[in-house]
Amino acid sequence: MTRLGHWIDPRPEGIYIPAADIWIDPSQPKERALVTHGHADHARGGHGAVWATPETLAIMDVRYGEQKAKPVAYGKTIELGDVTARFVPAGHVLGSAQIVLDHGGERVVISGDYKRRPDPTCPPFEPVPCDIFVTEATFGLPVFRHPDTAEEVAKILDTLAANLDRCVLVGAYALGKAQRMICELRNAGHDAPLYIHGALQRLCDLYRDHGIDLGELRPATDTPKDEMRGAIVLAPPSALNDRWSRRLPDPVTAMASGWMRIRQRARQRNVELPLIVSDHADWDELTGTLEELRPKEVWVTHGREDALVHWCEARQIKARALALVGREDEDE
Repeated sequence: MTRLGHWIDPRPEGIYIPAADIWIDPSQPKERALVTHGHADHARGGHGAVWATPETLAIMDVRYGEQKAKPVAYGKTIELGDVTARFVPAGHVLGSAQIVLDHGGERVVISGDYKRRPDPTCPPFEPVPCDIFVTEATFGLPVFRHPDTAEEVAKILDTLAANLDRCVLVGAYALGKAQRMICELRNAGHDAPLYIHGALQRLCDLYRDHGIDLGELRPATDTPKDEMRGAIVLAPPSALNDRWSRRLPDPVTAMASGWMRIRQRARQRNVELPLIVSDHADWDELTGTLEELRPKEVWVTHGREDALVHWCEARQIKARALALVGREDEDE
């Protein structure tokens, strides 16, 4: 009997589809690649041709230079050899997609990175019934249960109101998390100008070009210190404790990441205000998605693979860990 998913070939550097002669999220340059989203552990430069959503291709252009692009809008079906493919929203960041593959009467969904809670910067995750669901497991342990996002954003505003002679410096990953935090602050009623590190400018401009309203943003660099008292400043996590942050008015250091659930990580980064805000599914979202889809098999691509594989097997769902290389913990 032919093994389910025999036409999918997971390799250390990515998932190869021989029937289509194409790779998905390869960690090395390939002649033909399908890319789920623009984060560096999934999108690399140097491919011969890249199929991705228009938004992801625009992000790759900013990060890696102009791509040999094959744009695929959400919901559009394309033919790749004997395989049909379409991109559906993953709810992770702007342009993020699950890749739905159909071949020989089987359906495989490769989710990339995803989350299930609302995000004002991208379309929500779209569940697609399938035979094999390839899932991430970045936060694939029961300890990772993310709190309500609005409550975490309220912590920023409460801290700011109590420290008007200081600023609140929020560390946020440059692609996706920074723009989401800006939109969440706007949704919470914070209409004042926000100050941003120069490393965030190009991606914030890209989000605006794709219709995401970020409100008034000002460059933090070269802005007088006193002007930023009582203000919120956003920067990449790497800038929280470097020389750049010394120009700010006695900053309260915050960081927005699912890893802030781990107190030791917050202490290691000298974070005063940990904000548990993630662009990845937490344990309940991971397991809830699998209960909703009930695939015949689950393949786990990276993260806390063992726990999620064990959860599946306890429920008579066949599961395996793929152990792809280059899938690293992000500040995300």
